[in-house]
Amino acid sequence: MTRTTALDALHRSLGATMTDFAGWDMPLRYASERDEHNAVRTAAGLFDLSHMGEITVTGPQAVDLLNRSLVGNIGSVGPGRARYTMICREDGGILDDLIVYRLGETEFMVVANAGNAQVVLDALTERAAGFDAVVRDDREAYALLAVQGPNSAAIVKSVTDADLEGLKYYAGLPGTVAGVRALIARTGYTGEDGFELFVSPADAEKLWQALTEAGAAHGLVPCGLSCRDTLRLEAGMPLYGHELSTSLTPFDAGLGRVVKFEKTSHGDDFVGHDALKEAAAKAEANPPRKLVGLIAEGRRVPRAGMSVVADGKVIGEVTSGAPSPTLGKPIAMAYVDAAHAEPGTAGVGVDIRGTHEPYEVVALPFYKRQK
Repeated sequence: MTRTTALDALHRSLGATMTDFAGWDMPLRYASERDEHNAVRTAAGLFDLSHMGEITVTGPQAVDLLNRSLVGNIGSVGPGRARYTMICREDGGILDDLIVYRLGETEFMVVANAGNAQVVLDALTERAAGFDAVVRDDREAYALLAVQGPNSAAIVKSVTDADLEGLKYYAGLPGTVAGVRALIARTGYTGEDGFELFVSPADAEKLWQALTEAGAAHGLVPCGLSCRDTLRLEAGMPLYGHELSTSLTPFDAGLGRVVKFEKTSHGDDFVGHDALKEAAAKAEANPPRKLVGLIAEGRRVPRAGMSVVADGKVIGEVTSGAPSPTLGKPIAMAYVDAAHAEPGTAGVGVDIRGTHEPYEVVALPFYKRQK
């Protein structure tokens, strides 16, 4: 059965176009996805992200379990901070990309993608054997709202007494927002400044309404998953199932920096260690393909799965593509042969229904906010 978030009735009352996403009924858009996208780039957007999967890991050996299970060094994450990392198979294939929040000395919250939450939960539970730590499924315990955009700090600041000035990027602190207890995290998936607010599902509607009222003077609009996808694409952020998969290692995806071979504990035996060592050496010596950006010279939009071509040969594949409201042109991310991956490489095209449309190879991201 399709699951619904605590805000389902509210989304429908706002006239949202709903869609099935990873088994959840989620808002795709409320009106114009282009207007929603531009609002996040210039003012602020409000998202319901309650489909994301929260998993709590607690206990004296919680750090050891996470260092064994994930590719990052979780021991170096201070309380109140967060880290982007990945969980891999023994062969180095990516099971999911994650954000891990350290809530206390021995308490962590792992946030997985909606479609992979059960896989991540099962893997952590299996890998917990022998550790003095508990893995708990907390997906029903949280609703997740996000305020993203240059005006997000002003909006959230107006409804909380938490120290947002001292809250750095990839940090989280407990506080009260509009009278609601929340974990306030300065994280996001749009390329803009913003906050993700983890609250009880029972408080989600109250918080949404309070943020809507507080944001009225700041250009805040409700936003669906469609503009979230174009925002993350412009920001060059990978999406599981597109840029990331079990057939790719973090090094294949150009994200080898998240793999920490030397950790404070379990430095030489985390799951996937040996395979990732090989992948790292291969990526340095002779990478088969690289993830690049493509900008269209024409108006035709590339889509995931389309072939990237040069000199009449297939040299890669599009992983994500869409019209870019910010650039005013179609854009794509694609894995292409290393020989064609340098920015400015000439003669590269995308096969769109038999026609080789010309594209410019560029470095990612397409868009970077001014700080």
